[in-house]
Amino acid sequence: MTSAVSRLYVVRAGALTTVQDAGRPGWAHLGVGRAGALDGPAARLANRLVGNPPDAAVLETTLTGCAVSPDRPAVAVVGGAGCRVTVDGRPVAWGAPVRVPAGAVLDAGPAEGGLRGYLAFAGGLVPEPVLGSRSADLLSGLGPAPLSEGDVLPLGDPAGCGPPPPAGPVPWPGVPAELVLPVHPGPRHDWFTQAAIRTLLTAAYRVSPHSNRIGLRTEGPALERSRTGELPSEGMVLGAVQVPPDGRPVVFLNDHPTTGGYPVVGVVPERALAAAAQAVPGTRLRFVRA
Repeated sequence: MTSAVSRLYVVRAGALTTVQDAGRPGWAHLGVGRAGALDGPAARLANRLVGNPPDAAVLETTLTGCAVSPDRPAVAVVGGAGCRVTVDGRPVAWGAPVRVPAGAVLDAGPAEGGLRGYLAFAGGLVPEPVLGSRSADLLSGLGPAPLSEGDVLPLGDPAGCGPPPPAGPVPWPGVPAELVLPVHPGPRHDWFTQAAIRTLLTAAYRVSPHSNRIGLRTEGPALERSRTGELPSEGMVLGAVQVPPDGRPVVFLNDHPTTGGYPVVGVVPERALAAAAQAVPGTRLRFVRA
């Protein structure tokens, strides 16, 4: 059977499951955000374990996992957030390649640690790319829509996959008991009092349940402004720490808007954001000077 007719059927969509790859950087000047897997290292590792290139499209699940069924035999890896994995109800390995027979149901259960899981299939998922990426962008609506039960996704040809790495333990990153985010100050830190900057860098925050792929919202002390009024809209970058009128910092993630009018007190480096993707609501959070 050729890749053109190989399909992956969605049996259980979960709370939020999307197709993600390395994203679509380079379009911010047209108002198009980056999107892509929030936990990039986990997505790349899952791809490596099935022999895919690092930017192959995968499924990103949120908290409750998902269940899918290929119409041809497939090699798959479930990684990222730890969970129970079964094939037709039989337990199989998490974080390692497993063989899924044609018509069998691969079920990635609810997260037991962390928030976002990644399902990679040899050959990758191959929905039609938009601006060079197959990623779903929840803010703009570009790319495939979030999965619903009964959806069908095209599977790529596994014949071109490289060999998987040798068998053995795989060092999947752990889930942070406390999220520590380094922050570079600016560009609008002068819109806040010195006391507010001290608060940002010393106070205990928690991850808000209102967080999503657009931004990690926080619960904790508000940051006091040193000036009133609002900015004209200006460019926003991945990791920007924007402060809305309630004073509580929001860390922009992959589906963030490309412009905004609330002041940005600092920026978290991209390398630190993968841990934010796995921080469940209520996780302790500290900002520290980068």
